[in-house]
Amino acid sequence: MDLKDIKAIIDLMKKNSVSEFELEKQDFKIRLKRGMGGGNGGAVQYEEAPVLTYTPAPAVIAAPASPTPSGIPAPATASNELDVKSPMIGTFYRSPSPESAAYVEVGAEVGPDTVVCIIEAMKVMNEIKAEVRGVITQVLMENGKPVEFGQPLFKVRPT
Repeated sequence: MDLKDIKAIIDLMKKNSVSEFELEKQDFKIRLKRGMGGGNGGAVQYEEAPVLTYTPAPAVIAAPASPTPSGIPAPATASNELDVKSPMIGTFYRSPSPESAAYVEVGAEVGPDTVVCIIEAMKVMNEIKAEVRGVITQVLMENGKPVEFGQPLFKVRPT
């Protein structure tokens, strides 16, 4: 876990008034605790195991051999495609509610301000924007599944 990830967690803690956060992964442990009252105002405590190794888990997502749920076959991955990545840890949702249609489907044109999904983090629904102009070529995540910081969510062919 690098400093950028820790800062993102701290920002989420501040935004959502969370006073403690703890994460353990194999040989890595971090515990963040914000100060109560006006005393130390934001003291953060880090604990690390003696052997610190961070190896991101490989994302194993098989490309569908048959047409995608939208009925449009998924094209072969091109090297010029861009990833829309998760800016946070949370739960991935393709639509604003279970009975609503997905924000985007394969073949949809998106712009930098197009909302492509929601990531729920600490009971807060965060709209995620494409941040690129292009066409969605793949949806890499399953609705309702957890996502990691920086994990690819969609493939976009720039236009």
